Amino acid sequence: MRLHVIGLGGAGGRIADRLAADHGGDRFLHGLNAFDTDAAALDALRSLDESRRYRFGDAADGSGLDGDLHAARRLGDAHASELGRVMDDESPSAAEAFLLVVGLGGGAGAGAAPALAGELSRLYDVPVYAVGLLPTPAESASSEVDPVRGSATEPEDRAPRRPLAEKNAARTLDGLSDPCAALFPFDNDAWLRPGETLPDARDRLNGVVADRIAALFGAGEAGEAESTPQQVLDASDVARAVGDDGEIAAIGHATQAVEPPESGSRFGLGLFGSSEPAEVDTGEAVSAIETTIRKAARGKSTVEVPEGRADRTLLVVGGPPAWLNRQAIADGRRWLAEETGSDAILSGDAPEPDAEAVFAVVLRSGVDEPARVREIRESIA
Repeated sequence: MRLHVIGLGGAGGRIADRLAADHGGDRFLHGLNAFDTDAAALDALRSLDESRRYRFGDAADGSGLDGDLHAARRLGDAHASELGRVMDDESPSAAEAFLLVVGLGGGAGAGAAPALAGELSRLYDVPVYAVGLLPTPAESASSEVDPVRGSATEPEDRAPRRPLAEKNAARTLDGLSDPCAALFPFDNDAWLRPGETLPDARDRLNGVVADRIAALFGAGEAGEAESTPQQVLDASDVARAVGDDGEIAAIGHATQAVEPPESGSRFGLGLFGSSEPAEVDTGEAVSAIETTIRKAARGKSTVEVPEGRADRTLLVVGGPPAWLNRQAIADGRRWLAEETGSDAILSGDAPEPDAEAVFAVVLRSGVDEPARVREIRESIA
């Protein structure tokens, strides 16, 4: 599908930059922008072309807003139309969906996101989705006191403290639920390793977010010369899976390395019934597909899915065509229906002749409220 991604604020801009670095040549990435009030943050981006970065809000004097959500909301309301026009040279009318990426606990991005989502929904008859990075509890924690010096300390490797981060996130989640078709929270805290701080993990987590975006929205976007999927995944499939009521959705993803077949048709026996069978053991193919689907479903998602249950589920399986065993994918789909309790299971395949791994994407939508999201919402209760 043709996706236009907009990174808002510092966190959103860094992920847009990571998408440009890792997936800039991918067919699904129709457009890519980074918008911020902070000129220095925009200048620090390395992979996103300068023409795709834009500073808005002269009232901020080129600086960040230090978590002032109210000021950011005013700027967002005032500049939403302007930001929409900035995108015009990337043919946004040809996009099949828009994706806003924003740190929910910040100021500029979180404040501008609801207004920009509303503007895009008004201008274009396609879904607007949002990936929202949830603040960690440490960001809202009170300052630590050095027992020797008796003063507040903030080591350089600690996450920056933002006392209003959780409240900002709660209000931004509420603000996005109406103009956005679906919300994809990313729980930073759940992805931190033991003893790891957010600054330590930032590059790694940005890569995880960028890869999950590409895994879901890029699935099935093979080049014209590559294999044609048996079940083509398109924008309407994603739209049906996530719904259009601003519900929470989660993305699971897993890969498993496999040996490429030594010979045979590029279309593979298992999926397309070729008369030139590739040298892939059926048992190995079935095991690889089943394992990858289970890891995608039961591994770490972008946000916790209580009891793994969801109203709607989308499964995408991809990799070398010879490894995409049709029966294994069908069995995996049935298993996933039982695992999630979903009445609606959609699926697609994504053959990649040059790939060295099989992968699975499990998208769940209409999930019960994750514990971390509930904690954040309760900060303004």
